[in-house]
Amino acid sequence: MNDDFLFAEDEKDTSTENLGSWKILIVDDEPEVHTVTKLVLNDFILNGKTIEFISANSGEEAKAMFREHNDIAVVLLDVVMETDDAGLQVANYVRNELDNHFTRIILRTGQPGQAPEKDVIINYDINDYKSKTELTAQKLFTVIIAALRSYRDIMVIEENRAGLEKIIDASVDLFSSQSLEKFMQGIIQQLASILGCSKDAAYITTAVATTSRTLDADNNKMDDDELYVFAGNGEYSSKEGLLLKNAVNDKEYALCVQAMQDKQIVYAEDHVVAYCNSKSHKGALLYLSGLPRRLCESDKHLIKRFSNSVQLAFDNVLKTVDLEGTQREIIERLGHALEHESSDANHIKRMAEMAGLMANKLSMPEQEIDTFKLAVSLHDVGTSRVPKSILHKTTALTGDDIFAIRQHAEFGYQILNDSSRPTIQLAATLARQHHERWDGEGYPEGLKGEEIDQKSRIATLIDVFDALLNERPYKPAWSVEKVVNTLKEESGRHFEPTLVTRLLNNLPAFLAIQAQYPNKNL
Repeated sequence: MNDDFLFAEDEKDTSTENLGSWKILIVDDEPEVHTVTKLVLNDFILNGKTIEFISANSGEEAKAMFREHNDIAVVLLDVVMETDDAGLQVANYVRNELDNHFTRIILRTGQPGQAPEKDVIINYDINDYKSKTELTAQKLFTVIIAALRSYRDIMVIEENRAGLEKIIDASVDLFSSQSLEKFMQGIIQQLASILGCSKDAAYITTAVATTSRTLDADNNKMDDDELYVFAGNGEYSSKEGLLLKNAVNDKEYALCVQAMQDKQIVYAEDHVVAYCNSKSHKGALLYLSGLPRRLCESDKHLIKRFSNSVQLAFDNVLKTVDLEGTQREIIERLGHALEHESSDANHIKRMAEMAGLMANKLSMPEQEIDTFKLAVSLHDVGTSRVPKSILHKTTALTGDDIFAIRQHAEFGYQILNDSSRPTIQLAATLARQHHERWDGEGYPEGLKGEEIDQKSRIATLIDVFDALLNERPYKPAWSVEKVVNTLKEESGRHFEPTLVTRLLNNLPAFLAIQAQYPNKNL
């Protein structure tokens, strides 16, 4: 063996900061090759990372190492081991069976004739081909440097691709809270990849920034000024929703507070806290750790532009979320205002929650459930055209009274029917059909069975269930036992049997809603 291989001097990376390690797999059936390779590269450092050596003495052992480690950066691969083409089989296994196109494969052979370079380069997806006799220490160092830089750049591209994929996926349904968090995760992953830092990053904001997060992990009300982790990658992915002071150490928290108070970007050691200016709330922070190098002026300019752009997008989404929340509240308040029992009654609230519970038990999609809960608030909108003297009558109703009350179903439909909004369209259907019966004896159209919309059948059941359990101007509240017996008797007549079964099988959950929203001042 050439002495130059052992003793030739190589350049050393002067960086001493350790930000992890590069995994290099040595595959060779000669023990001295493992020893010499480790000796030559023992003090190797690139981008603050040292080398972690993994050894395999055969092709089969190498395959096992690849199955165990999915982050091998470089493999120094002998060709001739237990078979004349063992190394080539490993290369084929990595690329085609494991679908690993990231690891840099360097063939290192002592018998070039067994695997001619031209044939190997053409037929196998390898990155370099070297004879053991030509790999001096300096050349080995150069080969490894080039391979690791290539691997590093490929992984940055892959992280960027993954971040972009998150953003694209989130854009399909950007305005839900979950998708917004996913969107922000993609954003911070992109910035982390651009700067070459570790995967520990977080988007930090105040409770006032979004209507979907007003409680901390312990269900305590957050103050508007309190910072919390809205979205995170790496270490902070498990801390989403936590107060910032409970998610970072005291030193890091102080830096975040400083950045928020001074409304500027704070650089400290290996991390950065970027203030994101906002016109709609008190601002937010982008927190990134694991910076591999000192940031240059172009990096700082990028962070500033990036943070401002991210906040602009976030603010625009929040405006939409706030608008949707306002619309939702208007519908809910209108439903409450139209309750004929009492201004303090919670019939509509119970109806919405029970509708959501039943829909969930029927495995309806989440968005569909939300629409149903909102629409059911307007099922009795037609009562606004019925004289209150009839609605609040405590004596027996006359024929004319009954006719007037029954008109409310059609009135409600007429009020809502001309809307193009899905929620209002569903509300129109509920208003018209919530007094239809499974046996066809209901009103106003005498629909029967599945001719009645499924959500209307649900509304019919929970409306009657709630009315029987609670006091009304014309009746006292019934006992749970009496209500259950009535539902069983009316199953197949007034109500769809399967829905009655679902309700009774989950009776404690429905009664819990009743207890949570009792009538007041009736």
